Amino acid sequence: MTTHDRQLSRPRRTPLTWVRGGGLSSLLFLLPMLVIFGIFSWWPIVRSVVMSFQHTNLVSAPTWVGWDNFVQVVNDPLFWTAVGNTAWFALLALVLGYPVPLIAAVLMSEVKRARGLYGALAYLPVVVPPVVAVLLWKFFYDARPDGVFNTILGWVGIPPQPWIQSAAQAMPSLVVEATWAAAGGTIIIYLAAITGVAPELYDAAEVDGAGIWHKIWHVTLPQLRSILLITLILQIIGTAQVFLEPFLFTGGGPVDSTVTILLLIYRYAFQNSLGGDYGAATALSLMLAAFLAVLSLVYFRLTKSWSQN
Repeated sequence: MTTHDRQLSRPRRTPLTWVRGGGLSSLLFLLPMLVIFGIFSWWPIVRSVVMSFQHTNLVSAPTWVGWDNFVQVVNDPLFWTAVGNTAWFALLALVLGYPVPLIAAVLMSEVKRARGLYGALAYLPVVVPPVVAVLLWKFFYDARPDGVFNTILGWVGIPPQPWIQSAAQAMPSLVVEATWAAAGGTIIIYLAAITGVAPELYDAAEVDGAGIWHKIWHVTLPQLRSILLITLILQIIGTAQVFLEPFLFTGGGPVDSTVTILLLIYRYAFQNSLGGDYGAATALSLMLAAFLAVLSLVYFRLTKSWSQN
């Protein structure tokens, strides 16, 4: 029987057959979840889209301004500073924060004893509340000679560093803390993926005389490439939305060197105690969301064939 014949032999789906097949009961079962999801997820998105075309501070009556909010955001000199700072943070996090969890997971997978202990220690920073972690590192980054990190540097003859008080060193300092705080979860994901690699592949590599680095390069990494692709795009999306570190560490300083896009959105919305410019804030939020959506689509299109081969 051909495919066309099979399609003709199937009964036509009508609303009556859908109800008889249990579709109505399934819809009633899902209805509470759909309502909750719509109220707390989709309605804020719709409301944000509407507000992006309004001038409103949530106090006075809103007025429609069309695309003026988007034009205002793009013409703001601080906008391009925030875009550059966010891109700089993402690049530093990609260079430092992306390979570190992978290297740590591979090394931990080769450990035969106390692997669980190392995994727990690696995941420990994730358990620490983010605000507590930032405040702790802010204490470590004390620029005085008797600061924690400067004291350690003094042991090896390196002079004190200004850390987050320097426009040049502030962003790399934030990236180091963010990598420490978030690497543990990615390490656990990589460890779980590595344990899923068939042992026969490693045995075959050993028969061929492959050493540990050849096994990692020719067996482990190819088996993890789908996971690597997912974690890469997730990291890019996450770093593009960085807010906590610049907000608590530096407040965007020094000299606006750590102002990011989300911090700029926060300033638009909340920097005025009498009511912020929520229209500009939502406009910038939509611009960021659209950029990340397009970036994700292009990324998955470009990597689709490589991840499946």
